[in-house]
Amino acid sequence: MTDLSGTGTGAGAGTGVGEELARARAAVRLSVDDVAQQLKFATRQIEAIEQERFDQLPTGTFARGMLRAYARLLKLDPEPMVARIAARVAVPDNAAALAAARRPIPITDSSRRINLTYAACSLAILGVMAAVILEWQRERSDAARLTFVAAARAPVEQPTAVASAVVQPNLAPLTQPEPATPAATQVTAIESKSGTKRISMKFERTSWVEIRGRDGRPLISQLNPGGTQQVVEGRPPFALVIGNAQHVRLSYDDRPIDLAPHVKVEVARFKLE
Repeated sequence: MTDLSGTGTGAGAGTGVGEELARARAAVRLSVDDVAQQLKFATRQIEAIEQERFDQLPTGTFARGMLRAYARLLKLDPEPMVARIAARVAVPDNAAALAAARRPIPITDSSRRINLTYAACSLAILGVMAAVILEWQRERSDAARLTFVAAARAPVEQPTAVASAVVQPNLAPLTQPEPATPAATQVTAIESKSGTKRISMKFERTSWVEIRGRDGRPLISQLNPGGTQQVVEGRPPFALVIGNAQHVRLSYDDRPIDLAPHVKVEVARFKLE
């Protein structure tokens, strides 16, 4: 049975608010369960209000709101009742909570070391990216120079035979491969001795080629029109630079050589042993 004495079991002396609410409820013939159902509160919360056990209710602001709702249900003025329980229902110190939230988070030495490590790694990555970009620009500049500037043909070592003049075919648009029309083949040969190797090249598009022999002297250094072929013989190792390399088919002693792994920005640089 609900305690109507107003003394309650909570800490501190009673204010009479709980007793007043209990009498008003009994006067309108409502049970504690009826009030709880209408206010959508728990039965134990209504009992805690009537017995002034405010420590069993939510924080101060919610307790005052529950008291106001209960008083209005019973047609009572809630404000005097709220004033009477003010000392019993403390309002949380929001200012203290806000100050705690604004307190700066301490940064330990280990955190500083980790941040410095991340910064150093970031700088290293930026440095690598800058080097790659510079290398790409240099290769692109070299490709442009090799593709469009025809170098003077250097003398070869002891030439023995040169084929008929090269036929200059009509160049097709850039979007289509140039026709593989029959064309003469230039042969740059070195005096046949043991240990000589043969390099054969077929040009689908205009391409600049430089090949140096074992002594570092150029065996060939010229611009080759699309649809032509070149054959160079000499002693390895050979150092090759081929512009517009994706449109050149090369074989070494009749063995096809894939130029794709050596191409950077349309220029292939590699050696043949």
